[in-house]
Amino acid sequence: MKNILIADDHPIVRAGLKQIINDEENFTVTDEASNGAEVIKLINNNSYDLLVLDISMPGESGLDVLKQLQYSNPDLKVLILSTYSEEIYAERSIKAGASGYLNKQYATKSLILAMNKILKGGRYLSKAAAENIALNKTDKHNLLHKNLSDREFQVLTLIGSGKTVSAISTELLLSVKTISTYRRRILEKMNLNTTAELIKYTIDKKLV
Repeated sequence: MKNILIADDHPIVRAGLKQIINDEENFTVTDEASNGAEVIKLINNNSYDLLVLDISMPGESGLDVLKQLQYSNPDLKVLILSTYSEEIYAERSIKAGASGYLNKQYATKSLILAMNKILKGGRYLSKAAAENIALNKTDKHNLLHKNLSDREFQVLTLIGSGKTVSAISTELLLSVKTISTYRRRILEKMNLNTTAELIKYTIDKKLV
């Protein structure tokens, strides 16, 4: 029996994942977490075969958790499950140490397939995501957002979706001042001047 930890800040989503996973005779969800701190605490005190991890959670993001696990539990297999499109976060997730990436809209159909592949030592990506990563490696165009840190990139996509600095600070559990600092750094790194230019960029590059 494979022990699974699921991490998502929405109870309804966790309940749905738990049902899908527990319906398989070889899997059991032994624990659940609603934020990054809970994930780290559970992993430090228990043994799991696979972590199913959401990217967008209060406080530490899924990518933040992944980076911590690379130091504390590098052998733990992680499947990122997110509402974000693969074009946006699949490559960053794999670079951060994930074994696979799955969009939540395909969870009912592909979750067990992805888990089985990862637990057998493979990597799970949709064909489109794999092709997109390969294209990015050979693409000579200057993608300005590639120079952003994971947190800066997260803030960029939230700005691009039309959220205010105040709303982003509430969602990420960070101060307004911190989000404003991230916004300034993003503008500097991308050589842009205004929030409107950031929003236009995210739309042009299909980041939102």
